[in-house]
Parts: sequence; C-alpha cells; structure tokens
Amino acid sequence: MTRMMFPAAVAFVLLAGIEQRTASADVSKGVIGAFRGQLVIYKDELPEGKNDKDTIAKIKSAKLTVLDGAQKDEDVKFWSFHYTAFLTKTGNAKLKLEFYSGKQLSADKTLDGIDPKSSVLTGEISIDEDEGLAKGRTYTVKLVGAGDAAVATTTLTMK
Repeated sequence: MTRMMFPAAVAFVLLAGIEQRTASADVSKGVIGAFRGQLVIYKDELPEGKNDKDTIAKIKSAKLTVLDGAQKDEDVKFWSFHYTAFLTKTGNAKLKLEFYSGKQLSADKTLDGIDPKSSVLTGEISIDEDEGLAKGRTYTVKLVGAGDAAVATTTLTMK
C-alpha cells in the first residue's frame, strides 16, 4: 500500500465503523409522520414499499414486540436487533437507548455520531444479560436525548 493510500484506508474503516452503529435514514415525510415518536425494532433491513401507504404497512408488519435471543455462552443470553427511531425532536449528537422494567432502568446503550439535523435514526444494537436485561421480561425502550427527554419509545419483550 502506498503512503498516500494508507490514510484514506484508515479514514474509510473509521467511517464505516460509525456508519454501522448509527445512521440517518432517507425516509419520506409521510412515513416519518406516521411513525413520529416511535422506535421500530426489526430483524433485518427497514422495508420499503412502492409508495408511503405501502411502506407504512410493510414497516408495521416487520415491527417486533417480542425479540428472540441467542446464547452468548452457557449462562448469558444476548439480543441483536435493527432499529429505526422516528424522532420527536432533533438536535442531539448523542442519544441513549434506555431499557425500563416498570420505572426501573435496567440497561442502556449510548449512541454517538448522530446527525443532529436528522429526524430519523437507524442502527443495530447487541445487548446481553450481563448488561442488565433478563429473558422473559418486557421493557419500555426509550431513546433519550439531552435533559432526559424521550425522543422515541417502544415496548419490547426479551425471549
């Protein structure tokens, strides 16, 4: 590798790593309006339709309320999922994904590198029992910005 190519390769790897964790999504205003304030959890990619009505229907059918986990080792279960947050408020470069069991905070994940101008955020999360979640529990999942204001929420049961 030439001396000139190395910095470019390092920059690409760093940017690719950030892109996988959080990214802005290009979604129409009609779809954003339909899901505003919601955190949509799904297995693969966010589905797209031929028009807004079709896209909204496909997202609703792909949305998970129960998430199956996998064994990390003999004692620990983990859950991986994709999410799209349709934010009620923009302006945050950092958000926190919080999992509540009742009123008690059970686990959280900090999300960095967010475009503060985007009203839609997509990414992928992996979280396990060692981080505070428990199999069989239902959580209120909140995406929280500055001042602990929730900008998107959902309910999710970990299986």
